[in-house]
Amino acid sequence: MLSIIILNYNSCAFLKKCLQSIKDADLQLDYELIIVDNNSQDQSRNFLSELNLEEQSGRIILNNQNLGFARANNQAIKLAQGEYIFICNPDIVILKGALEKLVSYLVSHSEVGLLGPQLLNLDQTIQYSCCRFPQWFTPFLRRTFLGALPFLRKKLASYLMLDYDHQEVREVDWLIGAALLFRKDFFKEINGFDERYFLYFEDVDFAHQVWQKGKKVVYLPSAKLIHAHQRLSAIRSTLPSLFSKILWVHVQSAIKYFKKWHSKTINS
Repeated sequence: MLSIIILNYNSCAFLKKCLQSIKDADLQLDYELIIVDNNSQDQSRNFLSELNLEEQSGRIILNNQNLGFARANNQAIKLAQGEYIFICNPDIVILKGALEKLVSYLVSHSEVGLLGPQLLNLDQTIQYSCCRFPQWFTPFLRRTFLGALPFLRKKLASYLMLDYDHQEVREVDWLIGAALLFRKDFFKEINGFDERYFLYFEDVDFAHQVWQKGKKVVYLPSAKLIHAHQRLSAIRSTLPSLFSKILWVHVQSAIKYFKKWHSKTINS
């Protein structure tokens, strides 16, 4: 069985579309649905209180505080009944056949510890969701004007694997945490997501643990999902972004990550 886990925070409109897409996908596999809400302040709680998940053997977890990505997903995965776990953001749209392809691949490839789909933007262009391991300055390139400077643009392009056509199955350093599939038993073996991260770098850290355990991280482009995510060009367009709160949350997580992994980090 597949356990689909959606972590929601102030994303009611996206969550509704995500849940509808799961219904529309007409999944050809047994699954349960677990929704975790991290104390949303929008209409999410009202929506979830009226939601009937009986058809999907689902359950809803309403946290009274924002536990962050790692802690809330760990919370849900401990309760999951499925052999396979698929975590996704509420701004993911499930396309027909995608989850079946992911599960089928993982079932037939025991050497793979973490699997991710190809994510598409709303206009159906490829969203770069598989990356090389970061260097200490990577958050600044991603979230500020620095990534647009000619002498740093190549480093950002390498990090985002722009030299790869994203059409063939490929082993990668890590996959963004918006949509990930893995076995529950293996997740328990590596003790889940590291809860020292509140937001950002949990997925990078997780991939490191997968590789350290001798398993592979794989990008599967034949399985396609839509991710309604803001583009990098919109995030790093102006100088004031150097002073944005979200950048420094990102930086704080980066410091924890590099302190943890030290020289183990692969700088490719």
